[in-house]
Amino acid sequence: MAYTGKVKPGSPGVRELPQLVVTKASVGPMDNNAYLLECRTTGDALMIDAAAEPDVLIDLIGNLPLATIITTHQHPDHWGGLGRLVEATRAETVAGADDVDGIPVATSRPVGDGDTVSVGSCKLEVIHLAGHTPGSIALLYDDPEGTPHLWTGDSLFPGGVGKTTSADNFASLIDDVQHKLFERLPDETWVYPGHGADTTIGAERPHLEEWRARGW
Repeated sequence: MAYTGKVKPGSPGVRELPQLVVTKASVGPMDNNAYLLECRTTGDALMIDAAAEPDVLIDLIGNLPLATIITTHQHPDHWGGLGRLVEATRAETVAGADDVDGIPVATSRPVGDGDTVSVGSCKLEVIHLAGHTPGSIALLYDDPEGTPHLWTGDSLFPGGVGKTTSADNFASLIDDVQHKLFERLPDETWVYPGHGADTTIGAERPHLEEWRARGW
């Protein structure tokens, strides 16, 4: 079945890129997305957001050597399965430097804007998007053989940016999304959010000023 970016609990979606296999799973009561990335060259694996239901995620990983788990931000629905997965895999833990104090599982490697995290021979660039939380990060895989792929946590969804708790936080987030994502990345960039269905930069770009006007 072709990958659509829409998944249901118990029915992961698999997308095969030239150098990377992306598996998207819905876990937990808040329809959190967990993403398993496998390098096709080396077989190494990385997970973005061990959000919930660790036994489900361990089954998803199977026999793959999971080297790294990235947490996109400090909200509990995005690290609920992290402790159990670290116990099972001994994977390195990665999170935005400004969020590590809010994640109860120790972060092996705090990261910031422009850092890279490898999964086998593939590299993910860290993009700091402050506002939803102080240390929220997105991960960019600039596929050398195709379109870019972007994991945004709760900073960008179909229809808007993530929830913020003040006007200053909203301004910070929407400015970062505009300057670091929309002004940099092409329309075909595929966006994998922290909850719900996927989207593209091109589908969301025309609505930026609407989001600014409404304030969320």
